[in-house]
Amino acid sequence: MRWNKFTLCAVLGLSVMSAPAWAANCKSNSSGHKAEKTIVETAVGAKGFKTLVAAVKAAGLVETLSSKGPFTVFAPTDEAFAKLPEGTLETLLKPENKDQLVAILTYHVVPGKVTADQVVKLKEAKTAQGGKVKIKVEGKHVHVNDSRVVKTDILCKNGVIHVIDAVLLPEAK
Repeated sequence: MRWNKFTLCAVLGLSVMSAPAWAANCKSNSSGHKAEKTIVETAVGAKGFKTLVAAVKAAGLVETLSSKGPFTVFAPTDEAFAKLPEGTLETLLKPENKDQLVAILTYHVVPGKVTADQVVKLKEAKTAQGGKVKIKVEGKHVHVNDSRVVKTDILCKNGVIHVIDAVLLPEAK
């Protein structure tokens, strides 16, 4: 039996692109058309990623995440960023903390295109930051470290986005 992303998401209990911006992009991908937008363009055009986009801009990663890739991005929502302790985001967005912001954001990026059907087979993945994220399937839910994957397989011209409900923080070295 061939598993497509919709079947996989249904089995895992994950929602598949409920917001109109995601639905439009997902629809074109599910019909076999090539994705036309980069990861950054997709995030900019979607609701719920204003904070992530602002952080990517502040970190100077727009060009990198718009390049050929491919990349897999575990993308925290605005609500995920809001869960950070008060003042954390504001501190990270300051120019003097750019290195720390880059480390956190690149910890959300896995080199290569890793779709949901591949993610569920992994126990961990090495990130662009150099650390590893732990991947665990518990019942109908997929977790990356302490975050839960809430949307999967948002296909982009240069990779794939999986939406998560918490910001991933790399372990201190």
